Amino acid sequence: MTIAQERESIEVIFPPSEIYSDEPPLETELHLRQIMLLLQSLEGLWSQRNDFYAFGNLTIYYSPNQLKSEYFRGPDFFVVLGTERKMRKSWVVWAEEGKYPNLIIEILSTSTAKTDRGLKKEIYQNTFRTPDYFWFDPEAQELKGFHLVDGQYKEIAENSQGYLWSQQLELYLGVYGGVLRFFTQQGELVPTLEEAATIAKQETAEERFKATMAEQEAAEAKQETERLAAKLRELGIDPNTL
Repeated sequence: MTIAQERESIEVIFPPSEIYSDEPPLETELHLRQIMLLLQSLEGLWSQRNDFYAFGNLTIYYSPNQLKSEYFRGPDFFVVLGTERKMRKSWVVWAEEGKYPNLIIEILSTSTAKTDRGLKKEIYQNTFRTPDYFWFDPEAQELKGFHLVDGQYKEIAENSQGYLWSQQLELYLGVYGGVLRFFTQQGELVPTLEEAATIAKQETAEERFKATMAEQEAAEAKQETERLAAKLRELGIDPNTL
């Protein structure tokens, strides 16, 4: 048997793709709330889409040897486009058609800022080739964004509102109320489902108020017309002839 035939006869066994995330607990409540805010607003906006995966504080396994024990990172928040929208225990690159995140956001803290600005940025640029990378420091309210151009990250310039454009999501990122939020191309805040429901209730209440006011004004106008008509009749004038 030749070497080639021997290789063909050997069954290739890949490591399991159902690998649990190996990320440590989030540092602060602020980190968790920020991640959930980004996730909920994006999922609300894309509720009709099934071609993306978004999550946070989840391990990405990217070992070229397909080993879960080497080469893994856990971004605070990431989005992968062109993939099936379903629950996962972790993101295993070799089980996901070699796909890496299209966008990554890191929430800086005192203990992670140096790594997020340095090592992670280098990994996301040179290994992940992630097109859009952002970091946000909730304490300093610092937001920076980078887009991959010819293999190198170029800083994204702010628009007139101070927002940064994500080419991958076709959304802006900006600071609103002290937290990082998504905005539409028109600069409108992308609400969470809960916020959208609250807005809808407020709009309904406003519409009811306006309708009530309109009815009241119409009733008052009718009363005034009737009063004037009665006055004319007292003077011997038929209001219908005017």
